[in-house]
Amino acid sequence: MGKLKPFDPSAYLTNDELIAEYLNAALEDPDPDVFLAAVGNVARARGMSGIAEGSGLGRESLCKALTPGAKPRYDTVLKVLHSLGVKLTVSVT
Repeated sequence: MGKLKPFDPSAYLTNDELIAEYLNAALEDPDPDVFLAAVGNVARARGMSGIAEGSGLGRESLCKALTPGAKPRYDTVLKVLHSLGVKLTVSVT
């Protein structure tokens, strides 16, 4: 029996609606690493190099900022989200 490949959600993030749902679900998790990983998956789905360029970050810096355990600055996260074409909103629960 062959080895299983790791699951790559970026392969399934094919449209804006799926991406929005995916990021919203990640924001509901209390672990901030879940959201960072989700943003990283979306960046891979959209093309990491283009997102790095659009956010004004180097590709390597972008990858480091989106790894579990990273503590990226708020403005870095906003730049990446803007480059992805998404924005955070606040609502009352």
